[in-house]
Amino acid sequence: MIIQDLASFIEGNIVGKDSFFDDEGFTGKFTFLNDAVEGDIVIRHKINGKGVEIAAGKNLACLITQTPQDGACDKAKELNFPLIVVDKIELATAYALKWTVEKFSPDSKNVIITGTNGKSTTSHLIYHILKNTGVHVLTNTDSESEFNTLIDPMVSKLISDEVKNNGKLDYLVIEVSEVQGWLGNLMKHHAYLMASAVKPSVGVITNIAMDHIGLVNSIDEVFDEINQVPNAIGDGVTVLNYDDDLVMKLTPKHPFLCSMNNMDSKNPNVYYDNGIFYEGKRILENKDLPFTSHHFIQNILSAVAACISLNMDIEDIVEGVKSYRPLNRRFSKLHENPLIVDDFAHNPDGIKATIAETRKLLAENQTLYVVCSIRGSRGVEINKLNVEALAESMDDNTKLVLSSSNDVVDHLNFVEDEEREIFFEVLNQNNIDYNYFDNLCDCLKDTYKCADANDIILLIGAQGMDPAEGLLENILRK
Repeated sequence: MIIQDLASFIEGNIVGKDSFFDDEGFTGKFTFLNDAVEGDIVIRHKINGKGVEIAAGKNLACLITQTPQDGACDKAKELNFPLIVVDKIELATAYALKWTVEKFSPDSKNVIITGTNGKSTTSHLIYHILKNTGVHVLTNTDSESEFNTLIDPMVSKLISDEVKNNGKLDYLVIEVSEVQGWLGNLMKHHAYLMASAVKPSVGVITNIAMDHIGLVNSIDEVFDEINQVPNAIGDGVTVLNYDDDLVMKLTPKHPFLCSMNNMDSKNPNVYYDNGIFYEGKRILENKDLPFTSHHFIQNILSAVAACISLNMDIEDIVEGVKSYRPLNRRFSKLHENPLIVDDFAHNPDGIKATIAETRKLLAENQTLYVVCSIRGSRGVEINKLNVEALAESMDDNTKLVLSSSNDVVDHLNFVEDEEREIFFEVLNQNNIDYNYFDNLCDCLKDTYKCADANDIILLIGAQGMDPAEGLLENILRK
């Protein structure tokens, strides 16, 4: 590769030296400045003159950035160092991912998973089923992190590091954010770009619903972001959620359907009927499933369908599902008497589904406490939709408790006044009683104190609820 070809691929302009800085050219990988060594290429949203100086000192091949600042271009010219400036950083990171897959994992079978809800659970379950057979598989999702975007070259780095450290990969299981942006600007067709770079033989589309308000402002815009993904999958198999009307508007070449009900379809399919069925036969009994809630069973169906599409033996798939242990905060049971359930539900569909499933566990004449962390620094619109979903889910046996989690969140997840006020406004308009706490620790202490042994406490929310398990351990210990 020569630098002019790279700049052309990513639609960038070269500042400084018009060839790679290292005499040997690009000999390494795409990575981050802190981790980079001689011959690597670094991709950063922003770079200043000092960053260019560091890159030159490390003898990197070049830098790629969307926002040069504080003398970056002047420093590149002064040091005769190649700096490629792009309008869209996602084109650079998508190219980096494509190049990395081709160089470091050219023979692997690759799976991508996208959609509004259930991506992480589905990805991790597919990963587990494969790993359980002894093959070498990598996923970009775990209980702590979801490296599922083209914001930076993290996925490229994960792949190249894994191959260098542990050898050839048999499978890649890559979660792909269905909608993504940076500094409030939408990365148009992010899911298509990222999926195309991976060259999947199987793709999964879990559902299409509202999230990421501000980047997208209607369900039609969400659909538009996902609509091109089947084209990225191409001649591969696309696993579709048959129960989602918008998903079923997609037109892949080779669909594989999954449903919570038996279906009459000429396409290959799996469905749930007190167990999981494939080709008319029950392959998994209800007691063998790691989840019992409706929306998580949908994730199991998607994972099973993906593994069937990879031509795995049914017996291996069954053993993988049976031995699976869920990710953290996926309808996780934290305590008994009262039952405390923790779930990552953080958008309207997830909130309604999780409350509905929890209510099925509630004994007669007992109370369900829904403890919700308000989404911080995500804007008024998504919080308005979330509180409307909460309002719709309330009944006489449900008590609502809110928190801004000021004691546990950083500045990126701090609840602004208007985000908190929209919660209060909608609930007051609907005459719904609620308790509010600035701090999550106080919120959890009070709720636990109020609950009877036979009640249920449901914890929902994104980053603001992530520390709840640790806080509860201290509360329960006292």
